[in-house]
Amino acid sequence: MKGTDEPMKGTGMIASAVLDSEAVTAQAYADSTAGLPADDIDIDRMKIVQHWERYTDIDHEVWGIIFDKRMNQLREEGSRVFLDGAKAIQLDPSCIPRLGDVNASLLPSTGWSSHAVPGYLPAKGFFAFLAQRQFPTTITVRPKEQMEYLPEPDIIHDVFGHVPLHTDEAFADFLQTYGKAALYTDDPVHTERLARLFWFTVEFGLIHEDNKLKLYGSGLISSEGEGHHALHSKEVERRPFDLERVCSTPFEIDHYQPILYVLDSFDQLREAMTGYAEKLLAISGRAAA
Repeated sequence: MKGTDEPMKGTGMIASAVLDSEAVTAQAYADSTAGLPADDIDIDRMKIVQHWERYTDIDHEVWGIIFDKRMNQLREEGSRVFLDGAKAIQLDPSCIPRLGDVNASLLPSTGWSSHAVPGYLPAKGFFAFLAQRQFPTTITVRPKEQMEYLPEPDIIHDVFGHVPLHTDEAFADFLQTYGKAALYTDDPVHTERLARLFWFTVEFGLIHEDNKLKLYGSGLISSEGEGHHALHSKEVERRPFDLERVCSTPFEIDHYQPILYVLDSFDQLREAMTGYAEKLLAISGRAAA
């Protein structure tokens, strides 16, 4: 997440039978939305069919291996909000989830839903999804030989790593408010600040629960090495969450994170984002909903 014209989500690097060959390509969508006013971005044009029946036995095996390995750590070190959310949307280690089944549990709880997309989205397109309480979801599965690390998201990162938190009211409100603020913010200074906020919360956030540090950011949830490093390495500086400090902290993406921020609760995150969004939306001439 580097700027309003750069891609935010998906994978354009893995060929997969689950992708719909007739769907609009990610690049075509990016080209067609470039320069459009935020209100004119049509997220429905980017949605595709999951084609669950096209997943192979190996795809389901990869999902199951990673699910079991990560849960071995997360049952003790993952946020209870994540764990409760994974149960609520009925994630099953035996097979890749159907997004329709996920949404059947997710929609009634917080009004969020997940939707398949074919590849990277322009940043404004990604924010437009969030602003409507919808999550653009990569549906490809990493190759078995790349189970430990993949540079771009797949369904394991997106559904296993992200979606369980969308069942929590406070986090769900935060994410939608974030999407609205980012969608209507064109100031490059605030765009960069919002990128840092996303990185240090949604992707690499820690939280205090039951007098312990727990993982909740999707980059930590979906990576055994990164998750262990975040909680146990003496090389990590774990700072109390402060929105201004978070937004002023640069990050690098090519190594384990040396700085992480720790929430006291998801209510704290929601309240901080609400205040920041009100300021940004006022600058853009809009009222916060």
